[in-house]
Amino acid sequence: MGDKLQKLLAQAGLGSRRQLEEIIKAGRISINGTIASLGDRATPQDEVRVDGRLVRLKAEREKRRRVIAYYKPEGEISSASDPEGRPTVFDRLPKLTGDRWVMVGRLDINSSGLLLFTNDGELAHRLMHPSSEITREYAVRVLGEVSPQIAKNLTQGVELEDGMAKFDDIKEGGGTGVNKWYHVSIKEGRKREVRRMFESQELKVSRLIRTRYGTVILPKELRTGRFLELDAKEIGKLIETVGLRPRQGTGLNTTTKEKQARIHKKPLKSREVRRQKHERHEREEKLKNRMGQKRTSNFKNARFTKV
Repeated sequence: MGDKLQKLLAQAGLGSRRQLEEIIKAGRISINGTIASLGDRATPQDEVRVDGRLVRLKAEREKRRRVIAYYKPEGEISSASDPEGRPTVFDRLPKLTGDRWVMVGRLDINSSGLLLFTNDGELAHRLMHPSSEITREYAVRVLGEVSPQIAKNLTQGVELEDGMAKFDDIKEGGGTGVNKWYHVSIKEGRKREVRRMFESQELKVSRLIRTRYGTVILPKELRTGRFLELDAKEIGKLIETVGLRPRQGTGLNTTTKEKQARIHKKPLKSREVRRQKHERHEREEKLKNRMGQKRTSNFKNARFTKV
């Protein structure tokens, strides 16, 4: 029977399943010469074309499963691109050929800490799905004090605009003055959920750092803006929590390990350098557009002689 077409194409790095479903609906994909429909299945042996271009598919078991842990700094967008030109969490990730990184969960622009990325779409899907009940831990600095009653409210459940939410655990983490640190754990990943829970108790979060996602703990040696690729043992623990089977060639290989070590010796590029690069790219795009409009205008004004 094979796998669903959008799943195979997502594994090939052509986009998310949702994006590919729209492309299938638009009639842009064919299987063995026949226009595909939503729900069709295919195998790596089938001839699959997108806009007439042949796509080489691999069986899922043939692809090396990779996972990286990234320390997101504040100020980065959890998106592949940003129309305002702000830095994104994908900017510093290693490049993949014929594949893509899938982000596991999100962190808002004012939050920092652990973000996982994988080239395995099914693993990402299961890690994010509520039914998997994957625990996330956060270090939260709060303006004010969490009284025993507030702690009880947050662990028993508070009503948010999108439903009930609760922490599995909340512990004091120290701090002086009006700013106090707390460590919380939760099995959901709704938008700004941790911040909104504290706000429901009239407390303001001034800093939020994700310190754990499932079995992966934010490495102490990892600096903000850097990433580490997980080895087979670490990935094995992670896939076990979501019921996936191990795969040959999983995790860090020797070449990647050496490259990762070299990257960590290099200084990080400043945001100013990245901003200048983005502005240069924008200028080049505007120049291309102007040149394209000029050529179109010349073409429209040209006179043609019948032969």
